[in-house]
Amino acid sequence: MRFTSEQRLEDGVLEREFTLDGIPGILWTPASASAAVPVPLIMLGHPPLGLPTMYPRLAARARQAAAEGFAAAAVELPGSGARPRWAAAEQARADLRRAREAGGPVSDGIVDALVLPLVDRAVPETRTALDALLALPEIGGPVGYSGGVISVGIRLAVVEPRIVAAGLFAGSLVPRVMVEEARRVTIPLHVLLQWDDEGNDRQAALDLFDAFGSAEKTLSANMGGHTGVPSFAGQDAVGFFARHLR
Repeated sequence: MRFTSEQRLEDGVLEREFTLDGIPGILWTPASASAAVPVPLIMLGHPPLGLPTMYPRLAARARQAAAEGFAAAAVELPGSGARPRWAAAEQARADLRRAREAGGPVSDGIVDALVLPLVDRAVPETRTALDALLALPEIGGPVGYSGGVISVGIRLAVVEPRIVAAGLFAGSLVPRVMVEEARRVTIPLHVLLQWDDEGNDRQAALDLFDAFGSAEKTLSANMGGHTGVPSFAGQDAVGFFARHLR
């Protein structure tokens, strides 16, 4: 890990950009974090739109986490932002756009081609980032995972024992094999669903929530479309992590 920039935000949060094996990332730590008092970490997931595009929303979530005494970090997804383009992913996105423009259903083949290779690449990279982040003296765990592509969150919840709780955003296109994998998730979950999300299938999101094997799982459903998430939903998510990371 190599830090490439550093700034102290007005609320005392230290924001540092880094690269890890050529992958860009951002780390936010609260002013209270130190080697003497290491803090838990929340990994912030995001859609494959690039860190620069997602920065305002990621920074807002990170600062909410810092107010509760947590560090937060995000790493760039494969094929996004400044990372090299990925021909198969570009083709899958184009196929998805055509299917939606035609007004027909999105086939399982398109969903699998879009999501499964991303999961297979992003999850090992996130685990490598965890290795580096948890080696910093001011970060001591435990770890939570928040948001992003829900299939990435499912896989991480199954394979990464350092993640003890996850806050997931419902509604991403989910391959059938990932629904089956969700049955193996056992950590506490807080799932956010926009009831009128125009780009996602509500029933599919409810079926996925039902499939999760966690004994503790909460569905927070709010009226409105994809961009209509109420501000208090973020505070609810932070409260969930406060219960499980302290």
